[in-house]
Amino acid sequence: MGSQVVQTLRQGVWASLTGGWYHDPDQNKFNNSCHLYLWIFLLMLPLSLHLALPPTTMALSIYCSSITVFFVLIKLANYRLHLMFDEGEAVVRSSLSDLSKAQEKKSNATMTSSKSDLEAKEGQIPNESNFLEFVSLLGSLSTRGGGGTTQEEEKPDPQTDREKDPDYDSLPSQTSQSESSMLQVICRPEATNKEEAYTFHTVHRNWCKLLMSVCMCVCICQEEDSLDDSSETSTQEKPARKIYYKLKLFPGKWINILYDRLTLLALLDRNQDVLENLVAVFMAFLVSFLGFVLLNHGCFKDFWIFQFCLVIASCHYSLLKVKKSSGHNQLVAYSRAAYFCIFCALIWVLEQLLRRKDLPVSSLYGVTIVCYDVLRFLRDLLVGFTYCFPITFLVGLFPQINTFTIYLLEQIDMHFFGGTAATSLISAVYSILRSLAALSLLYGFCFGALKEPWDEQHTPALFSGFCGLLVVLSYHLSRQSSDPSVLLSLIKSKIMPALVETVPPFCALQKEILLSDIMACSVAYILTFAITASTVFLSLKPFVTIVLYALAGTVGFVTHYLIPQLRKHHPWLWISHPVLKTKEYYQFEPREDAVLMWFERLYVGLLCFEKYVVYPAIVLSALTNDGFALSHRKKLGIHCDVLLTTVAGLKLLRSSFCNPSFQFLTLLFTLIFFHFDCPRASESFLLDFFIMSIVFHKMRELLLKLHFILVYIAPWQIAWGSAFHAFAQPFAVPHSAMLLLQTLLTTVFYTPLAPFLGSAIFISSYPRPIKFWERNYNTKRIDNSNSRLVSQVDKETGCDDNNLNSIFYEYLTRSLQHSLCGDLMLGRWGNYSAGDCFILASDYLNALVHLIEIGNGLVTFQLRGLEFRGTYCQQREVEAITEGVEEDDACCCCEPGHLPHMLSCNAAFNLRWLAWEVMATKYLLEGYSISENNAATMLQVYDLRKLLITYYLKSIIYYLVHSPKLSTWLKDATIQEALQSYTKWHHIERDPQVFSVKIDEDYVHCLQGVTRASFCNVYLEWIQHCAGKMETPVDSDEDSPLVTLSYALSVLGRRSLGTASHNMSNSLESFLYGFNTLFKGDFRIATKDEWVFTDLDLLQKVVAPAVRMSLKLHQDHFTCLEETEEASILYEAITNYRSNLVICHESDPAWRKAVLSSRDTLLTLRHMIDDGTDEYKIIMLYKRHLSFKVIKINKECVRGLWAGQQQELIFLRNRNPERGSIQNSKQALRNMVNSSCDQPLGYPMYVSPLTTSYAGTHRTLRGIGGGALSLDAIRSWLCSKWLRVRKDNLTSCNSGMNMEDVDCGAGGSSSLSHNRPSSVTSNSLSQHRARTAHSHRHHNAARREYRSRSVQPQSQRPPVSSQSGPILDSGSNNGIVQRLSNSQLSFNTSIASIFSQVYTHIVKSLLFSVAAVSSSSSTLSLLFGKRSFSSGLVISGLSAAEGGNTTDTQSSSSVNIAIGPSHRSSSRATQVGGEESTFDLLVKTFEHPVPLGFFCRGFKY
Repeated sequence: MGSQVVQTLRQGVWASLTGGWYHDPDQNKFNNSCHLYLWIFLLMLPLSLHLALPPTTMALSIYCSSITVFFVLIKLANYRLHLMFDEGEAVVRSSLSDLSKAQEKKSNATMTSSKSDLEAKEGQIPNESNFLEFVSLLGSLSTRGGGGTTQEEEKPDPQTDREKDPDYDSLPSQTSQSESSMLQVICRPEATNKEEAYTFHTVHRNWCKLLMSVCMCVCICQEEDSLDDSSETSTQEKPARKIYYKLKLFPGKWINILYDRLTLLALLDRNQDVLENLVAVFMAFLVSFLGFVLLNHGCFKDFWIFQFCLVIASCHYSLLKVKKSSGHNQLVAYSRAAYFCIFCALIWVLEQLLRRKDLPVSSLYGVTIVCYDVLRFLRDLLVGFTYCFPITFLVGLFPQINTFTIYLLEQIDMHFFGGTAATSLISAVYSILRSLAALSLLYGFCFGALKEPWDEQHTPALFSGFCGLLVVLSYHLSRQSSDPSVLLSLIKSKIMPALVETVPPFCALQKEILLSDIMACSVAYILTFAITASTVFLSLKPFVTIVLYALAGTVGFVTHYLIPQLRKHHPWLWISHPVLKTKEYYQFEPREDAVLMWFERLYVGLLCFEKYVVYPAIVLSALTNDGFALSHRKKLGIHCDVLLTTVAGLKLLRSSFCNPSFQFLTLLFTLIFFHFDCPRASESFLLDFFIMSIVFHKMRELLLKLHFILVYIAPWQIAWGSAFHAFAQPFAVPHSAMLLLQTLLTTVFYTPLAPFLGSAIFISSYPRPIKFWERNYNTKRIDNSNSRLVSQVDKETGCDDNNLNSIFYEYLTRSLQHSLCGDLMLGRWGNYSAGDCFILASDYLNALVHLIEIGNGLVTFQLRGLEFRGTYCQQREVEAITEGVEEDDACCCCEPGHLPHMLSCNAAFNLRWLAWEVMATKYLLEGYSISENNAATMLQVYDLRKLLITYYLKSIIYYLVHSPKLSTWLKDATIQEALQSYTKWHHIERDPQVFSVKIDEDYVHCLQGVTRASFCNVYLEWIQHCAGKMETPVDSDEDSPLVTLSYALSVLGRRSLGTASHNMSNSLESFLYGFNTLFKGDFRIATKDEWVFTDLDLLQKVVAPAVRMSLKLHQDHFTCLEETEEASILYEAITNYRSNLVICHESDPAWRKAVLSSRDTLLTLRHMIDDGTDEYKIIMLYKRHLSFKVIKINKECVRGLWAGQQQELIFLRNRNPERGSIQNSKQALRNMVNSSCDQPLGYPMYVSPLTTSYAGTHRTLRGIGGGALSLDAIRSWLCSKWLRVRKDNLTSCNSGMNMEDVDCGAGGSSSLSHNRPSSVTSNSLSQHRARTAHSHRHHNAARREYRSRSVQPQSQRPPVSSQSGPILDSGSNNGIVQRLSNSQLSFNTSIASIFSQVYTHIVKSLLFSVAAVSSSSSTLSLLFGKRSFSSGLVISGLSAAEGGNTTDTQSSSSVNIAIGPSHRSSSRATQVGGEESTFDLLVKTFEHPVPLGFFCRGFKY
């Protein structure tokens, strides 16, 4: 613990103060000395130059040039050295003393020939033939090297035990190279260490005993290899190998550098490429330039000069060496220097402005603003921040420069332009640039409209154009995501389709959005221009604004407060159940999509009315009134007034379009504050609304922070995770004032307030964007597609549960991508805003959903899935979420009960002291339910294993027969030759480690094996059944090649299983291991079965799927034993499973593809190793609707806990897995929130990439709104409305029972519809009637009889059915409802009027017949329902002839009568046979459109 504290103080605290310099005891003196003197040089150089030289440009040039040259030299040397290590040539040398090296050089001159001869024999072993040659070579070397050896032996030896321990380091220089070669020659190539060198040197000195020594050399060397390490520690100097690198200076010239990469990295940080080096040099120049400029300007006095020089030195040093705990991002090296440049540049600019004498004085909201005082205050504030650089970096108030850039641009875009959150640095830059572009365009229009005064009776067209353009741009920007990648992909796919490999799936939706925006913006511009040009807001000034304010308050109260509260699980935290319940609330397991309720329709309607009507009208009214006032009187100057007006209008409209959840509160606070509290401080309503929107946003954040603090430190529910928490709790009380000040500051700057080490002490963290996390971390699943083959074979690929179960969270992300935005707009998650965090909790899935970007019709979110079987702390918090409080009857210390449908006092009190709230209990999402079965239980008995093998072999036969390559395999000569032995009936497979009577159905006990005869006795019937199902017949008798191949594959399959089971078929564990090995596709083929390599499809398409299918069949055996024994049922089951069921291993990429493709059913075998358990589970997945609880967490609680984990693990380096900050805290869900952090801070099972959900993908929402707006949609809508109007006009015209009007309408509909293709013909109706019950036969006979005598057409035409309403069919109870087409409603009244009398006579006659038979007024009600005669009776046609045939027997017409939906029962229509015949008379007469030739050529009745 003490060493960790010292290390934290050294590398954390001190390094933060100095910019990265600290004394590292693990490094050598050279590195530490270089770091110290380097930092002193960077500190003293600006200080000495400023004190010694006058503040002139010369001093500035000297300092900037010195720093630039210094950094160029260091970066160049560092870059070249790293390049040398990457690409340079290494030279290996031994590290002997200089004396030994000199002796080696002298002896090398005389030993060249002997050494070369000896090295030529390196690696050889002395034998009888070359023994004398070795002796002569050794003798020559001994004679030439003896002088140096004698001199070294005569030196005094300081060691007392010199004679006991050999002196390895006293060897002559020859030992390093020449004698090492001799050691390899005589002993063995590996004998090159010190002991072996000493052994050989002893032999070398006593060359007179060379013969015996050489013979025993190998044994001596082996004994010396086993010497103790203690013998090495007694030596004075240890020779080691040194590596030199060649540093090229010029072509052909280099120098040897004795250095290593690790030492260089400890000395200076590495810059990867030339660009980073250039940026570092430029930043160093910029720091020196801006810093010395401020020194010359006299911004710093006395001691503060030294402090400022210390800050400069820390910024310069950070560009050379960064502290180790700075994080993963390479930009951290430039962060301190970048902040210094930003602050110094601002100070310099303010200093230049303060030198001006004409600074204006203005008044805003009753406060006189003196620009000189304001600028001076800002300058002093920035100077103070610059002084505090070491402290601010120590406590971590400044993020990395890229994070700060995202944060700053995001806050500007949101608060000033109404933008959405940024998802990356590119996104932030793109968002601010498009906002500035829109602002520039609007500024020009507004400036042109306000520079000249105008009266109330005439609004300038330029101002109307400005208002229309403002609405259009605000709407379009609210509909677009801040991420430009999707839009760029769409542009690339349209402009350069050849360069785009794969089009993102949401490009089509983005195209639909753009086309819809074109139509919506066009309509909005025209309407806005017309409304503003009409001067309605000026002429009705008080009345219009009052009505709009009241409407906005009422609609907003109902939409965003009343309805969400009534839909909560505990409305107002007093009622025990929701008041507005969904249909799924009482369902245990909903099986269908969520039903659209009436209050959801109301919510969507009110939301759209508020978003697209109320607030645009309020903003346009304020713009018109303020614009009229500003055109006559400029308050802050024309440019400032125009800028404020444009910015305020753009921000208010965009925020209203994106998310108007809190707009009504902002509006009410604006009206109350500026009309009642401070009426004299008001400037203009538009500016007041704009300012109050920012203030109210900060006030909401302040309330959330205070709620988090109070809930977290409440003494009656404090959860102490460690002893430090108990110690910190009482000490936090005296610092409440400081805590309040921190809360206010963090609210202003939107920074998290983090509990220190999870205790009750809160400290501020650095500002972060809404996205919070710096990097785009997302989980990558490990499977066979991204892992090595050796890991797939030797061990389970990604066998841990977290990796395997992450696919369910990935599918959940896909489901949310399609439904989240629509569900939010339907109010199913309550009120929401950017940055909100929700937890989705079900039986086994617990995920945190972080809403990042909220747009108009889009939501960008990130899902963080937690572990299935979490820790103890996580389980306690899940229980707190799922447990109900409705049964709680306590009130303080007693239990008096509670009122009906209300919560008890204790329950209501406890719910108010939670940082989370249950928003919904039955939120439906598509997902997979998981069922597990223990494979060991299902295969414990030998008979069950025998059944599995039987299904295995039958599946092999099935897949073999159904393979498209079957004919090729049966005719393949190579396969036939290899299977020659299997064609013999006396061939026996006698492998006792593979075949056994316990698990093989075809095992012959007397033969101790499996034969072809026994195989056919069991499986021949199944082979013939499968072959009989084929379209092309295949020979399947006992001697056929098909049976031979099936027999061979059955032997191969069983032998592969035995090999994978390590030939231990009697053991259940080995059997399961082998079966799991085959299940995942690992087949070990024996030598006898290598014929299968002729075509690998025999393994991949026959044997492998058979293994998997057998597992499913074996599982079905327990539910339907009798059905699986029949061949036909088994064949049908395999066929169904083959098409509808996905069976594969979870490491197979096909598994992930099947899950993400929403396959209905999946099956797999999982090997689970956890906490000492080794089990095999059969896992079945069923796609269904999962029910989740939606819990909304205080977003400031989540941000604070995440920031605390970053500070504790990265800065304080607390690696304790049981640290107190992650212990359970039910009131804040501390463990669940902290475990959802990015790894390695947390341990989420799955973290999704940033995912955008669009409203257009929600089916229910599209059904309400009709989808995107387009020309086709508008055309269809207009046509449907026009048809409805025409139909209603016909109904109203015929309400007086005027037959002539009916003729007119019917004739018109029939004049153009006889050429239209029909969906229901008379033939199809006849076929349908032929299949009806026997009671309708008389009815059909009467119908045919009347049809044969009623019409005499000259030529028959294809019958055309009516499409104008429900169709009565005597054979069905329900009518077929069809819409009227355009051609059926378009009629020529002039032609139809000619035949109206004839046609009316027909109708009257038929109606008279019906009325006479029925004898009641209910008959017309039966025929025509509640509609009038013309709307109920639609003439569909009569066949007529245009040729010469006039026979009476050529009529094929039939009649349909459209009746109301309340009279579709066939029982009323079939009561009496005579009534049926009369009814058919009427039906057959009016079925088809009446052609003109019918009246022209005559007819018979």
